[in-house]
Amino acid sequence: MNFFSNFLNNSGVLENSKIKEDYGHFFLDNEEVEVGFKLNDDTFIFTNKRLIVESKQSAEGKKVTTLSLPYPQIGCFSIESQISFDPKASLKIWMKGQQDPTIEKEFNKSVDIYEVQKILADHVLK
Repeated sequence: MNFFSNFLNNSGVLENSKIKEDYGHFFLDNEEVEVGFKLNDDTFIFTNKRLIVESKQSAEGKKVTTLSLPYPQIGCFSIESQISFDPKASLKIWMKGQQDPTIEKEFNKSVDIYEVQKILADHVLK
């Protein structure tokens, strides 16, 4: 069974073919998409080499920021969630040598934050 099979049951997950079609210009020749998902105005793409995060900066979506986070440069990450029935959770990612998080995103119930944590841990702890 594929490591990402549980994650693929998630409603926020994007089809790999759609990711390759929409974001193919970002990938290296030897880079493979493992899983990607959409969360509000953000897209997270995990490849075999890095995490790519695209964020739309305006309500019209005219300004887009794309971050490329190589796994070996990720220093640490954290998740924060409620014990109650609140489906919100947050993810923070710090790059090595940075005091403040490079990424701070809130998740809703469409993405399982614990599966995201497993994917990050699998790459960062190698």
